[in-house]
Amino acid sequence: MSGHQTDRPLLQVSNLCVEFRTRDGIARVLDEVSLELQPGQTLGIVGESGCGKSMTALSIMRLIPSPPGQITAGEVRLAGEDLLRFDEQRMRDIRGKDISMIFQEPMTSLNPVFTVGDQIAESLRLHEGLSDKEAAARAVKMLKAVGIPEPQARAREYPHQLSGGMRQRVMIAIALACGPKVIIADEPTTALDVTVQAQIFDLLRDLKERTSTAIILITHDMGAIAEMTDRVTVMYAGRVVEEGPVEAILDAPKHPYTQGLIACVPQLDPNPTAERPPLEEIPGVVPALTRLGKGCAFAPRCKYAFERCDQEAPRRVSVDADHRAACWLLEEGTSA
Repeated sequence: MSGHQTDRPLLQVSNLCVEFRTRDGIARVLDEVSLELQPGQTLGIVGESGCGKSMTALSIMRLIPSPPGQITAGEVRLAGEDLLRFDEQRMRDIRGKDISMIFQEPMTSLNPVFTVGDQIAESLRLHEGLSDKEAAARAVKMLKAVGIPEPQARAREYPHQLSGGMRQRVMIAIALACGPKVIIADEPTTALDVTVQAQIFDLLRDLKERTSTAIILITHDMGAIAEMTDRVTVMYAGRVVEEGPVEAILDAPKHPYTQGLIACVPQLDPNPTAERPPLEEIPGVVPALTRLGKGCAFAPRCKYAFERCDQEAPRRVSVDADHRAACWLLEEGTSA
């Protein structure tokens, strides 16, 4: 799968910093996060819970609860314009029209007192200026486009009348209704069973092929990353630790954390009778963001860590033209 390359990224996040005030002090939940998304490309953001993936999405959408959260530095440019400079009214116009988000739990994102048809139609009336009748007709079309059977009947139903997979399709229909340039899918299949997960990923892939919408897929599932994405950004403790084309990240990961994530994935063994190595796990847990030292945040869990790792945070260096990682091993000329 290859991304459509152009001179200027469709979405460019540069040195984004976000801080939250907590009882334990200031937590820097995003620390100089940078990423790029080309038109028609799928970018995967991967990492354990608490590493900053969802916070990156909410920052791009300007949906961080403030207080206690605050974007303290950086830029988020969509088609060249910095979203962080826009007022709330301008952002409301952009959300849903130019950039949409599919949340991981549709039951909390859909309104229980409106039919699903009304909820799709609302964004069409708001952003596209359609009449009630036109918006209702387009809502049925959108339900059909995301593979919901009997879309006219379904449009008149309420969220609680639909299965989890159907509700997630409704969320995708709302996100796609106004033809956004970018869709952010935050763990879009978390609560769904495996067959429905596969259907949702097929749907996203099909929609991308047909509409060339760019997608940011946020997940902790390396299988979904392998199947769905063109490029990958690996996050740990609010920082980007590795980024590059999906093949490079999966076949030749350079950061010990990325290597650990891949080693945790069960492999289908072509020779089931042979003795297989046990599944590895990454020891320890993601650190509290109020208690990060000045060194590499992953050092306490890393089997390769040495003195410098505790004293100084590594900067991202190029592994090759399009693949970067932040690890002192790379600068020392050794590899994990």
